[in-house]
Amino acid sequence: MGFEKSLKSIYDVHQAENGTVAADNVVLPLNGNLEIASLYMDSKIAVVTGANSGIGKVTAQALLDEGYRVVMICRNPEKAEAARNEIVSATGNDRADIVICDLADMDQIHAAAEKIRESYGRLDRLVNNAGFLPDGDRKETPDGIELTFAVNHLGYFLLTQELKSLLEKTEGARVVNVASEAHRYGEFDPENIQLKQGYSASRAYGNSKLFNIMFTHRLNQELEGKNITTYSLHPGVINSNFAANSNSFFAKIFNVFRFFFKSPEEGAETTIYLCTEPGIESKSGRYFAKSKPIKPSKKVATDDEACKKLWEISEQFVSVSA
Repeated sequence: MGFEKSLKSIYDVHQAENGTVAADNVVLPLNGNLEIASLYMDSKIAVVTGANSGIGKVTAQALLDEGYRVVMICRNPEKAEAARNEIVSATGNDRADIVICDLADMDQIHAAAEKIRESYGRLDRLVNNAGFLPDGDRKETPDGIELTFAVNHLGYFLLTQELKSLLEKTEGARVVNVASEAHRYGEFDPENIQLKQGYSASRAYGNSKLFNIMFTHRLNQELEGKNITTYSLHPGVINSNFAANSNSFFAKIFNVFRFFFKSPEEGAETTIYLCTEPGIESKSGRYFAKSKPIKPSKKVATDDEACKKLWEISEQFVSVSA
């Protein structure tokens, strides 16, 4: 009983009728009292953002199959719970936990990361996967940041920074950032990082995916001397709900041809490879496609000075929310 009480002192929790322990924006499914201890000690831990659909869901299922405890960061509680039930049923591994977090809101990212730090003593894999295709009209988050830049880039950046202490505790930890070959349509303009001039959905998305690769390149340098590696990747063009909520012309084209695209299972192959393949540490910082390192289409993606500048700009944005 002492261990349970100490857990409850960390959270203001209540026991729900469905057998879960809930606290604010974290939901931790449990299987009786003994399972509480396994939150801390039982297995490798993976955090996957956008884990309720598409390649995020497939990745979460694959990691459950590999014996990981998977923390699913999702925005919609109902969709998250439905996805959890499905992947638990498919794998027979019920060690899947849900953290509810809208990555457009930096306060929610801080809160979600705090709960993860308090709940787990290690973090073996952080998969920054969640992303979206924006609308044709420019929109901003409650923090006043262009929405695509906030979710698709700053979400990766801030969550990684907030979970860095857990990664550093864990031997052989990896950070996997899902980017896209759409980065070829992006550009790095420090003076127009939020696209206040010349906004379009395709440009905003292309920029964000370029920034994912640049972030990975710089993160690898920041992690020098630490036992953490990082990789970015192109999953392919996936038939998923990725563009379902966008009214942009780019989304309309995507939805017309979506049935010719890869399945989520095919699209998740490189992410799963980067999470599970042994002996790839020497390739840290690289950009992958089809489970092989390739050269990004844009030179700026691996330009040291540009990547450092993006890092510094990102720090300025997230420091406002700290």
